[in-house]
Amino acid sequence: MKTQYEQIRISPAEAAKIASDLFNINGTAQPMPGEIDFNFRIATPGGDKYLLKISRPGENPEYLDFQQQILLYLEENEPDLNAPRILRDREGNTLSHIRDAQGKERKVRLLSWIPGRLWSKVNPHPGTLLHSLGNQVGLLTNALQHFDHPRAHRDLHWDIAQGEWTLEYRALFPGKQLEIITYFQDRFLHHKESYDHLEKGVIHNDANDNNILVSGDLLQPEVVAIIDFGDAVYTQLINNLAVACAYAIMHHPDPLDAALPLVRGYHESSPLQEKELEHLYTAIAMRLVISVTKSAINKKEEPANEYLQVSEAPAWDLLEKWRDINPDFALYSFREACGYSPHPLEEQFKSWAERQDIDLNQLFPTVKASRVHRLDLSVSSSWIGHQQDFNNLDWFQFKIEQLQKEYPGTIPAGGYLEPRPLYTSGAYDKLGNYGRENRTIHLGIDFWLPAGTPVHTLWDGEVVTAVNDAGEKEYGGLVILKHHEAGMIFYTLHGHLTVAGATRHKPGDKIRAGEEIAPLGNYPENGNWAPHLHFQLMLSMLHYETDFPGVTYYRQLPVWSSICPDPNLLFKAKELEPLEVVSDQELRLQRQQYLGKGMSLQYKEPIRMVRGAGVFMLDQFGRKYLDTVNNVAHVGHEHPDVVRAGQAQMALLNTNSRYLHKNITAYAEALLATLPPELSVLHFVNSGSEANELALRMVKTATGHKDIIASEVGYHGNTNACAEISSYKFDGKGGSGAPEHTHIFPIPDAFRGKYRGADSGTAYAEEVKQIIGKLEKEGRRPAAFIIEPIISCGGQVELPEGFLKQAYGHVRQAGGLCISDEVQVGLGRMGKTFWGFQLHDVVPDIVTMGKPLGNGHPLAVVACTREVAEAFANGMEFFNTFGGNPVSCAIGAEVLRIVKDEGLQQNALQVGEYLKTELKKLAANHPVIGDVRGQGLFLGIELVTTDLQPLPEQATYLVNRMKEHGILMSIDGPDHNVLKIKPPLVFSKENADELLFYLGKILKEDFMLV
Repeated sequence: MKTQYEQIRISPAEAAKIASDLFNINGTAQPMPGEIDFNFRIATPGGDKYLLKISRPGENPEYLDFQQQILLYLEENEPDLNAPRILRDREGNTLSHIRDAQGKERKVRLLSWIPGRLWSKVNPHPGTLLHSLGNQVGLLTNALQHFDHPRAHRDLHWDIAQGEWTLEYRALFPGKQLEIITYFQDRFLHHKESYDHLEKGVIHNDANDNNILVSGDLLQPEVVAIIDFGDAVYTQLINNLAVACAYAIMHHPDPLDAALPLVRGYHESSPLQEKELEHLYTAIAMRLVISVTKSAINKKEEPANEYLQVSEAPAWDLLEKWRDINPDFALYSFREACGYSPHPLEEQFKSWAERQDIDLNQLFPTVKASRVHRLDLSVSSSWIGHQQDFNNLDWFQFKIEQLQKEYPGTIPAGGYLEPRPLYTSGAYDKLGNYGRENRTIHLGIDFWLPAGTPVHTLWDGEVVTAVNDAGEKEYGGLVILKHHEAGMIFYTLHGHLTVAGATRHKPGDKIRAGEEIAPLGNYPENGNWAPHLHFQLMLSMLHYETDFPGVTYYRQLPVWSSICPDPNLLFKAKELEPLEVVSDQELRLQRQQYLGKGMSLQYKEPIRMVRGAGVFMLDQFGRKYLDTVNNVAHVGHEHPDVVRAGQAQMALLNTNSRYLHKNITAYAEALLATLPPELSVLHFVNSGSEANELALRMVKTATGHKDIIASEVGYHGNTNACAEISSYKFDGKGGSGAPEHTHIFPIPDAFRGKYRGADSGTAYAEEVKQIIGKLEKEGRRPAAFIIEPIISCGGQVELPEGFLKQAYGHVRQAGGLCISDEVQVGLGRMGKTFWGFQLHDVVPDIVTMGKPLGNGHPLAVVACTREVAEAFANGMEFFNTFGGNPVSCAIGAEVLRIVKDEGLQQNALQVGEYLKTELKKLAANHPVIGDVRGQGLFLGIELVTTDLQPLPEQATYLVNRMKEHGILMSIDGPDHNVLKIKPPLVFSKENADELLFYLGKILKEDFMLV
């Protein structure tokens, strides 16, 4: 038996006939979403499109006239607003009617079609698009300010102002769901009196996923129109924004952050009053409460109508997240988005604080110090040293004491709004809308003083918190006081006290100005810090009771800096005033002025990097970026053992290699142990380019020939000789083709090269042989053949099976030598083997190695056979001033030790194979990935169309989107369509999973769907 909904449903064929009969428009009908009306897109053979709306039986004609009058009003009074236009039927009516199959009357309307994509079909929803939506909703609010209609004043369940009706249905919800909707319903009722007095008017009231049209621009989409006025109602104007927010911020990990650009855009076109913002948090929630209540009811009444339940699951997800957001913090965030002081008392407090004359001795009466010395613990601070040193508390305390001796009579202090790299716990990391976010911005001032130093209160106060905030890097002994001054309430936080001193107080206790609060604690009871006081001002406690954040997220900085004003407003210490910081824009201008134009920057919006740690790089605000491309930091950025090895030797001696020193021979011995016995002689230089330059000199000296055979799109360095054999350079932009003695064979790419497939190795080796044959006809012989075991700049191209062994054979038969360029692929990166050439069961005559040997320190090596070394030693001295210096060799030896002792080759194998397998699974679901290739932690992802055409724009888009989510990637290949993955070898499975998650997320975005 058909349900009631199925009985009244209109089929596409019926809709097409209705359009023809009533409007003389012949075309096909495609169903469109709709809660009440049955909506269809009518498309004619000539390409014209219309929106046909067919009512349910018995629909009130006044209600339909109300919608028509809105459109007529907008057409007459707001012609620039992109709204649907009404089309009349054959008889000139704006509202037509038909009889359906059951003989019931149905009303019919035809509207102009506005081209665009439904919001529900758009992916992603970046901040610029959300801002555009807010702006359009604001314009529509303004456009209807002077419109009214009797049907606008009606009972409507979807009107937030009438949301009390949902209380009757609480029994439909179990446990946690009931707690959530009850919380928001109670808030709504509690604030209803002031809410009822907000400005009112007729609003659209339904800017949901299927009523918002977005432009077709995939890179910079914007909202072009808001359609369907079926839920328009006379109500509070703020509800128009609340409805838009409720739907638009679904599916975002951080819904409040997603709402802010929307609020900002709305305010720009329709300025919001401060009192309206006080109700926005609850209004958004009540729209969601109405939605889930409607869904619960509709499950029973119309189970076949999927549209009525489409938002249920995401609405519940959003309600749970919204419940976790403090309402005051949401309000302060909305205020900041509209240009108001985030905290309403901020300016009043600052004005009062500036008139105060507070001496540090009032806080520390027993300390005989008249001023402070700024202690820089920022992410770019060199005083911190290595991050691990900070957690060596004895060492850190020793440095503090030395600082006090160097600057007697001062208190080391600082930290307000300082971005710090010191908070290593992941407990407060969160998944934001733009990837992983970690708390880095310090909200108080730290005063570094000996344990036991008494801390006193500055004003009369009431204890609101007195606890042992136990845990690594927590507050330890913590006291928060509430103060009443000049008609204001504010709070002071005193962290890292002794536990006994802090907990002797109880909430509600009164402490008089000048009385002792507690002494400073020592580690570990003070949260395991070197002794200091964390002093912080707060204008609100938000929802916190037993603690309060002392550090926050960079993206929330404007709000938190308003809630927590600068304590130096009280102390007025010149040393604690904000430092002048060179902006990124200034740095870019300076680069343009001082540096060559060829020195390009990465990404559309470059990043200022100031610190490294393992697989991460940190910008000046402390944001961590997962580094998937920096193979130079071979064992991890700023590996502490590498840093110490360099520091220790640098403190002793750094000189050239003309003197005897054990470091160079010890390192040489360790490095040779990783190579086949045939490669027994080393020459030390400073860079991969120098290594390849020297290798070229060697082969020309050893063979007496000049001709070099190299791969298409190969890159071997930036010296003159290296550039002359690098097709990547001379065949690229600004190049002038191959020099006379350079001979290029087609890149041995089995996926998209001249020869394709697993058996293409022999064909590519034959190309090398043909070059040799051509040389022989001219009476010449090759000096050498050079190639990377996996071609890097050419697009992470794996050499076809059998190619290298055959090519080596052809070259050697002609008297040439074979060079393996291992600058990027060597030192355990391949996983299966320590060196790339070992993948191919060959032994080259010369191996060149580069900066990964020194983890970024200038160190490179040329390894060769004894025969090549003897031939090169023809009497002309080879000398490199810094090649093989004691510091570089100490660092190189430490890198080699770390690779072995930390099992990094095995890690490259295991993580690399896992990552490659998972990338191939991604490729199976995303045809844009044509090929996944490489070995170990040296992988490539090539983006192509189904007919193997390169997709450089998609590659650029993906890389920049990944950067926005905190993951660094880069592009290679002659067509700039290959994503390269060659991270530090400490890259873990967890890091791989994060990379895979965001790759999968972005591959689903509109611009990637080709």
